[in-house]
Amino acid sequence: MALPPSPVLTIAGSDCSAGAGIQADMKAITANGGYALTALTSVVSETPGLVSQIRFLDADFIADQIRVLFGAFPIRAAKTGMLGGSEQVLAVVRAWRAHAGGIPLVVDPVMVATSGGRLLKDDAVAALCEELLPLATLITPNMDEAEVLWGRAVTTRDEMAECATELAARFQTHVLVKGGHLAGDAAADVLAGREGLSWHETVRTPGVHTHGTGCTCSSAIAACLAGGMDLRAAVTAAKKYVSSAIIQHFAWPDARVGVLHALNHFPK
Repeated sequence: MALPPSPVLTIAGSDCSAGAGIQADMKAITANGGYALTALTSVVSETPGLVSQIRFLDADFIADQIRVLFGAFPIRAAKTGMLGGSEQVLAVVRAWRAHAGGIPLVVDPVMVATSGGRLLKDDAVAALCEELLPLATLITPNMDEAEVLWGRAVTTRDEMAECATELAARFQTHVLVKGGHLAGDAAADVLAGREGLSWHETVRTPGVHTHGTGCTCSSAIAACLAGGMDLRAAVTAAKKYVSSAIIQHFAWPDARVGVLHALNHFPK
């Protein structure tokens, strides 16, 4: 009998269009060799470019999903995505402290959808910073999220590096600031931690407008960590994977936006 893949837990919200959220997480974890487990925090009615409605799940139910999964599976790594309000964030924190046992945790501090819709309540930002981020092995903000966490604008490579360094020191962990919104031909991310800085770059693919790249990246990193990679190697592998998913994207005609793009989570 073949050895089973390493279980990887995603704690996140559902995206009915399956390009982001827990659906994207499951595809990315599977594509990177893991067995995806899910603890659902919320349900979002959305398509690329539109967030219509959001429903948050009860905190006790979120915690119970985490409890039963850790009781049944040898989970090797986990990630968090969209959480909701402070009750949901704190439920995840309590469950993590009770059951996780020191495995790697990748926190994608999801705050705003690509379309601009708010995905994290204001009261949850403080809970996220005070309670969840210090538990993380890696925090993966995009430039907008990094600006909220840092309290200053993040618009250049120098600011990305400074922000990542200061956040890593503040939360005593590693921080990957993703530069997808930078101008230029390179899609550049910077990883900061006790080992210093490292840049991870791929060629930007122009004219592709997808959502879910942050969810996909953090899930791929978690899967690579579960498979035994060190953090820097996991970030490098995830960056290459996300770039391939963008390059080999899907496209459909759409009356509202002209062309609807989606990541290809299983690129060849």
